[in-house]
Amino acid sequence: MSPKTLTMITGISLLLISCVQNKPQPTPAEGNQLKTGSVIFIHPDGVGANTWNALRAFKVGPDAMLNWDRMEKMGVYRSHQLDVLGTSSNAGATAHAFGVKAEYDDYGIDPDRPINALSGKPLSLMQEAMAAGMSVAAINTGHINEPGSGVYLASAKYRKYNDEIAEKIIRSGADILLSGGEKFLLPEGVEGQFGPGGRQDSLNLIEVAQANGYTVVYNRTDFLALPTNVEKVLGVFAHIHTFDDRSEEALAADNSPMYSPNAPSLVEMMEVSLRILSSRPEPFLIVMEEEGTDNFGNHLNATGVFEALGRADDAIGVVLEHIEANPNTLLVVASDSDAGGLQIDFIKEKNYGKPLAANTSSGSALDGKDGTGSLPFTAKPDQYGTEFEFSVCWSTSHDVYGGVIAKAHGLNASRLPNNVDNTDIYRVMYATLFGKWLP
Repeated sequence: MSPKTLTMITGISLLLISCVQNKPQPTPAEGNQLKTGSVIFIHPDGVGANTWNALRAFKVGPDAMLNWDRMEKMGVYRSHQLDVLGTSSNAGATAHAFGVKAEYDDYGIDPDRPINALSGKPLSLMQEAMAAGMSVAAINTGHINEPGSGVYLASAKYRKYNDEIAEKIIRSGADILLSGGEKFLLPEGVEGQFGPGGRQDSLNLIEVAQANGYTVVYNRTDFLALPTNVEKVLGVFAHIHTFDDRSEEALAADNSPMYSPNAPSLVEMMEVSLRILSSRPEPFLIVMEEEGTDNFGNHLNATGVFEALGRADDAIGVVLEHIEANPNTLLVVASDSDAGGLQIDFIKEKNYGKPLAANTSSGSALDGKDGTGSLPFTAKPDQYGTEFEFSVCWSTSHDVYGGVIAKAHGLNASRLPNNVDNTDIYRVMYATLFGKWLP
């Protein structure tokens, strides 16, 4: 073959490759009829791939599998918003709930800047699901207004407008509401199950909920005893959060548990919610936030992060089992930022069993199993039976962009992109609930 012929063939080949690469790619829904079903979104707030890696070593060992590891589809998540290279919890929740990028202070649709969701309607994904006759549940281990679940049912100009947000959530008509935050449901001067009310108006939102058909429960025992045919449930399990998000040293000084023993665990909240909603003929949407992962991370409490994320992973396991029996269900798991930038800092064997320094040589804070200056963590054995010691290194006490990973499993999981914009969380959930992939 002459050099001239070879050059021509090479040129034609490159042209064909270029045409293929530049051909407009079909959207996921083109040529396919999307199947519809139920959706479960688990939001362990403030968690990056680094946090999952650390939990794996701590909980099951570096060669073993978390429930999170068993999920079938994964994409790298992009957290940025309209006005910041990153996000707040409320802006991140707004992107997830409405499918549009938000500004840092947004809590849902800002009344001064009204917008439509990606679907074209002025409704969150949960509000649109309810309007279509679906059952819904909003679950949070934090207080009722925490945005990871709250934004799906309420919008306000600022996140700090607690009275307004709580009222909108209670009046939303959602089938199941589970969280802490009794303080925001009762007026000042009214003593509740867990402490005094804090509302500045005269509204008793517990009474409002009961008048609107909610069965109200305050503890794990009553919650687990709920009948499957209960119409609506309001679970109020703490004055503020169901966890105590202080440092390891502060918790130890007060002999305080990280999570309230009287509140149902995240697994129990998921199990009961699935039992109730699965008994109904219509599809359902469950949005569950583990807020402890973020709050413990912001307080540089590594043990608390492991406890909180372990609870979220257990809840993922419950849903994976549910999908085995109910394949018309999609599970999506994603955070929106990385709280504290937690990293494993490995330790050489010669230094095992020695208390840690307070900081690394570069000044980053170090954590051991009991906090600053304590002994290292010990990972569960690897495949060879070796138990490694490690410390946790923190980059900041803030939420950072981080290495957030989104995952999907079950019905339409393949629709999750490899490169996940924060608005794609809405897209894949909307597609499964309504059978339409939005551009």
